[in-house]
Amino acid sequence: MSESGDAALARRRRLRGERGEALAAAHLVERGWRIVGRRVRVGRDEIDLLAVEPGTPGTLVVVEVRTRATGRFGTPEESVDGRKVGRLYRAAAALRAARALPDGTPLPALPWRVDLLAVDDAPAIGPGAGGPSIRHLRALEPRQER
Repeated sequence: MSESGDAALARRRRLRGERGEALAAAHLVERGWRIVGRRVRVGRDEIDLLAVEPGTPGTLVVVEVRTRATGRFGTPEESVDGRKVGRLYRAAAALRAARALPDGTPLPALPWRVDLLAVDDAPAIGPGAGGPSIRHLRALEPRQER
């Protein structure tokens, strides 16, 4: 028995997303960041990665990871709208108020922001052609959708 078309597509998307998150986490760790949470559920919202950016005193960063296999349907960045950024800020505010992850792990009292890591899994052209390419967009701002 094989998967239905919809189930197979959903599975591929989930696996691509998991691969993108793993690539994004490795990218940050290679640059000295510390991952403090993955797929953190905060109410109805989910934070892909929660990480501490190195520095004095450091910054607690809510990281949204978007992965695309091709540019056929736009860039990963284009898939993040103002509503999504608003949900990330809502989740971050809830975590800051709780001062802990949902499992009780305390969070460091640091300044915070929301970033996006855009992962092109296999770009056809450009500097990352043939392999994953990661772009880091810092300090996303919530905006009103029109």
